[in-house]
Amino acid sequence: MYPDKSDGDTHDEIVRLETHIEELAAKIESCRKFNLASRVSMAGGGIVLAAMLLGAIRLDPAAMAAAIAALLGGIVVWGSNGSTAKEAARELAAAEADRAALIETINLRVVPYRSEGQFCAVLK
Repeated sequence: MYPDKSDGDTHDEIVRLETHIEELAAKIESCRKFNLASRVSMAGGGIVLAAMLLGAIRLDPAAMAAAIAALLGGIVVWGSNGSTAKEAARELAAAEADRAALIETINLRVVPYRSEGQFCAVLK
């Protein structure tokens, strides 16, 4: 994919991609946390509304408005973060594929360890 780059440029590009991959992973994790919070908000709002409708909680306009806001706000945040997480996952897959392609272009050679006869790959 990047055949015209020297090993130094390839190494720098791999480092840049790995940093980008870490950022995307953190973004996906943040989206998961927001999704959990939005689900809690939706559940809380729904439970309060159901309790009001069943008579377990006294009908209070302010509490009903807060429950509706929590329910709708949770839906909005859940949908928004879901699409953001999917977009970040697509970017993450593309960045990992680019990194793998760059690693394939590096000329590695196998060098045996001095002990135990194990092998590792190093740059030429």
